[in-house]
Amino acid sequence: MSSHKLDDEAEALETDPIWETSRTARQIFALGQVEKDITRLLALAASSISLLTLPQTDTPEDNLPQGDERSEQFVLEVSEYFERLDAIQVAIRSSLAHIRQSRIAPSAINAPPPNFVPPSLGVGLPSSQDNEGTAAPRKNRGLQEERIERDAWKGILDALQRLKAERDAQNQNGTQSKSSTNADMDTDTEMQS
Repeated sequence: MSSHKLDDEAEALETDPIWETSRTARQIFALGQVEKDITRLLALAASSISLLTLPQTDTPEDNLPQGDERSEQFVLEVSEYFERLDAIQVAIRSSLAHIRQSRIAPSAINAPPPNFVPPSLGVGLPSSQDNEGTAAPRKNRGLQEERIERDAWKGILDALQRLKAERDAQNQNGTQSKSSTNADMDTDTEMQS
């Protein structure tokens, strides 16, 4: 029995019971497994290609076998590759059969039209104005976009408060210096009289 079959059995034992509630749930779970299988398939392809390279080009970090072990390892990985490929094919065909049996409308599973832009879930462009010149409602704003706007307004408020404090300090210093200058003038005139 190959190692990936043991992994599949161990994973099946740990499966959330929600995936067993209906045939559709089982099919969705199977498609999730297909996605994992495709990832493993790509890793096997990369590893197999590495085993086909000349041993002289191997670096010590590659940890690739040498000699006959190399060809044996290649055979094992290619065998697993084709097993995974077959499992992926079966799972996809099974899902397609389920879709046909469920009579799901093709419009529900069609790809989006060309040049389709999904709604913003993060930072996006400012909202445009509608025909009347008023700002359009913010329907497509994501959490990150809201946070950025909030932080920008806080920064503006902070800058305005610091500017006001500086002006108040300057005005207060200006009035104190004017009043002290006037007081000095009054003292000088009193001394002269």
